[in-house]
Amino acid sequence: MIFNAMWLFCTLSLPSFAAEFNTLSTNNAQQLNALLQNYAYQSFHRPRTGVVYDGSVPSNLAGIQVSAMRLRSGCLRKRGHSVFKEFEIPKGVVQHPYVERLVLVYHNLGNWSNTYYPLLNHTYLAPVLGLLAYDALNLTEKNLPQLHIRASDRPISIRFPELRAAPNGTVPKCVSFYSNGSVNFTDLYSDFTCATFEQGHFSIVVEPIAHPFPAINATKRRPIQIGKARDNSRVGVVVGSVVGGIAVLGVLGFVVVQMSRYNYRKRMDYMEKAAELGEALNMANVGGTKAPSATGTRTHPRLESEFMP
Repeated sequence: MIFNAMWLFCTLSLPSFAAEFNTLSTNNAQQLNALLQNYAYQSFHRPRTGVVYDGSVPSNLAGIQVSAMRLRSGCLRKRGHSVFKEFEIPKGVVQHPYVERLVLVYHNLGNWSNTYYPLLNHTYLAPVLGLLAYDALNLTEKNLPQLHIRASDRPISIRFPELRAAPNGTVPKCVSFYSNGSVNFTDLYSDFTCATFEQGHFSIVVEPIAHPFPAINATKRRPIQIGKARDNSRVGVVVGSVVGGIAVLGVLGFVVVQMSRYNYRKRMDYMEKAAELGEALNMANVGGTKAPSATGTRTHPRLESEFMP
């Protein structure tokens, strides 16, 4: 359970390339699904539940394999199905809308994979395998609508026994094609195995190797002298420290000078205000210099005898 949750988290965390098929490719794939559903249902002759029946396709579709298996919906949900061709279906799979019995149809497109599911700039390492579900009420009916099946606990696994070797430098990816035309790329679930929670078509692909950047001419590169580089770094640190110290001293000196000028101006302003508030004195010539003099006294002197009775 924990492993499945971790796998699902990693799958959702990856860059998900949700591309859209063009209209022509989508229509072709849907028409092929309807055609293969008819051939798969034709393989049923007194079918037994849980038995795989291989269908046949006309010569113009040679290379495509189709099979069908009828199951009870309740048994599929409670027990799952261990092996259906390359698919392993766990318990807990439900379908919508609900039907009492359903038919699982298997596709192996073989050499037709790239024709019906073309991918730009990708190479298939395995054929496209499909798993679709239909109602089993009438096994002679054609062009049936698909049922939507989904795994609720563990994913449905798809193991590819025939896998071509991936080119050196490439990483295989699982690719999933869904009925709405969307495409999703994820990491492999395990060796040669992909996983899905929904029905659709699946395969393993690789991207082409990108051209490497042109190599730099080694003769034009100068060797790095480690000792010299260290000495240069030390000199740079010393010079930077000296320059920084001088700058700090300069700033401090500028601040001190400005403070001195401010205090001087403040004292001068105080003295000027005090002078303006005092009484002005007349100037008189005393000898060869001028000096302030008072014209009179404010309080006349009195003799002590004047206060005697």
